[in-house]
Amino acid sequence: MSTLRTGPRFGVWSMNPGTWASSRHPDDPFDASWKRVRAQILRAEQLGYDATLIAQHTLAPKGDDTPYLDAWSSAAALAALTSRIEIITAIKPPLCHPVVLAKQALGIEEISGGRFAINIVNGWFKPELEKTGIGLREHDERYVYGTEWLSVVRSLFENRRTTFHGKYFHLDDVGLSPRSGTRKRPTIYVGGESDPARDLAAALGDVWFINGQPIDEVRRLIASVRERPRTDAPIRFGLSAYVIARPSEGEAQEELRVAWERANRERGELADLYAKVDPKAVMFHTAVKFPHIGTNGGTAAGLVGSYEQVAERIAAFHEIGVDLFMLQFQPFEAEMERFARELFPRVRGETLLAGAA
Repeated sequence: MSTLRTGPRFGVWSMNPGTWASSRHPDDPFDASWKRVRAQILRAEQLGYDATLIAQHTLAPKGDDTPYLDAWSSAAALAALTSRIEIITAIKPPLCHPVVLAKQALGIEEISGGRFAINIVNGWFKPELEKTGIGLREHDERYVYGTEWLSVVRSLFENRRTTFHGKYFHLDDVGLSPRSGTRKRPTIYVGGESDPARDLAAALGDVWFINGQPIDEVRRLIASVRERPRTDAPIRFGLSAYVIARPSEGEAQEELRVAWERANRERGELADLYAKVDPKAVMFHTAVKFPHIGTNGGTAAGLVGSYEQVAERIAAFHEIGVDLFMLQFQPFEAEMERFARELFPRVRGETLLAGAA
């Protein structure tokens, strides 16, 4: 059994898109099935991971005919199957009215016994909103919409009867039941690194997710959000990262080299994806500045090296304020096991759960 947990928290990205890196990895065939996601998250919980993040796309970025398991039905099912792990589910405000979304979220909060969270992402993938007729608003206007949307959701989460009249939403004395029975409300994560995204996180979020990048950049971003006006408890921070940890630095660097070879062979697919991205999305400007394997910054966070090096870098990020590390691997399940076995004891003084070897 594990000992009392200290230090940072660790989560895994759900495999509902089928992969977070190469679609042609010889030991990681593309698989976006419920069977895989169910086994992955149940195993992650058994290993001692603290959270999972379920990304949301109605239309898959790699093409309409590419499988991409629905985030919200998956979240509800995982809530019923698990007992400890936090279930964080992404939501793009244009895809769901805030009252409907709040009702769904409070339902999953009930199913999970108080382990549910939303991750608000204001959207960057143009076809998802244009081909469906919803429409993609200009970047900063998306945050006007998103701020109204989250204001409504948060009020309903907190069991307030809500009257709201804004530019986009008009509610008159709306209340929802049941509410969270174990805490004030579900946790609110906010993604995005533009100034409007930081404003939204500081004003209405509990945790701000940062895309993987070097520690000096992360320190600067954290400082910029901490200095913004806020009335709640201090905001917390999460970091996305793709991990390659091996017994030696040389072995890790060799694996990274091979990963880049695979990525270069798939460069055409990446170019096609970038053509569908809102050019004002800051995440993709960061990606150009810090090339990486994986998504959302991936290896740019620097969690590539020997077990000791990766542990030291995690400790350094934690020291500047990163509370939750949301991790990607490939092949995912095998490397998820390796991280638990080798890194958990090094960064939080914890032995691996029985049966993890």
